[in-house]
Amino acid sequence: MNHDNYPNDYIRGILNGVKTIAMVGASQNPARPSWIVTKYLLERGYDVIPVNPGLAGTELLGKTVYASLKDVPVPIDMVEVFRNSEAAGPITDEALTLDPLPKVIWMQLSVRNDEAAARAEAKGLQVVMDRCPKIEFGRLSGEISWQGVNSRMISAKKPVLSGKGFQKLSLNRS
Repeated sequence: MNHDNYPNDYIRGILNGVKTIAMVGASQNPARPSWIVTKYLLERGYDVIPVNPGLAGTELLGKTVYASLKDVPVPIDMVEVFRNSEAAGPITDEALTLDPLPKVIWMQLSVRNDEAAARAEAKGLQVVMDRCPKIEFGRLSGEISWQGVNSRMISAKKPVLSGKGFQKLSLNRS
């Protein structure tokens, strides 16, 4: 996989294919990006499980926080790394010890560890580096244009709303 440029279908496939996301580096501070991304993904129907040893046993946005990936009691589809590039290696290695294995290792904006990515891909996992799932969901669904950001997605198709409640779009666009 060329980690410098991901095809839209690759990112869309991941975001459509995962349900349970372990957010490693989750924060209880609403001003922190990890809190904002956690809240956004929860509102889009993902089961986001916060992982932070300093907050273990507490609740974050109604979800129990766990100390490590091995403590999470359910299978994880995607491990979201909200830590630095150096920490991404050990986090990826811990994810590779889980049974069953997650489907995806996703490293947040500015986080890139090519060695960890190679280890994960060798085990059959998909890897995304230096990207944010909130931004990618917003871009691919068209929601990001609500803030005046050019999503670089042109379509004559009417956007598909996802469910009831607050207005939000789905990824079901080509």
